[in-house]
Amino acid sequence: MENRIFDWAKEMNCAVTVCDKEGIILYMNDKAKETFARHGDLVGKSLMPCHSDRSKEIIARLLETGGVNAYTIDKGGVKKMIYQTAWKENGVVQGLCEISMVLGESGVELPHYVR
Repeated sequence: MENRIFDWAKEMNCAVTVCDKEGIILYMNDKAKETFARHGDLVGKSLMPCHSDRSKEIIARLLETGGVNAYTIDKGGVKKMIYQTAWKENGVVQGLCEISMVLGESGVELPHYVR
């Protein structure tokens, strides 16, 4: 897979991380690399060692079902929304993509609309 297909995400103001079906990180955009800089270059490495057993179960379920997992966290006083979803080729799950964005005062406000 050529990294050029991910160029659209390189400078986004949210962290984008993509892994394959084995949990090997294929891509991290600039924001994701900045977020996890203290761990060194993670591209080509497994994302499993830095996850709890509960998180590993969720990752396995997403890879099995092609599903979605979304939630918010507060880490160090920074509120983030995490959106994890399977990515597919020809309908077959190939791995996961995680998008993490800062919300609130240090990020974007998240209004809710009824339409």
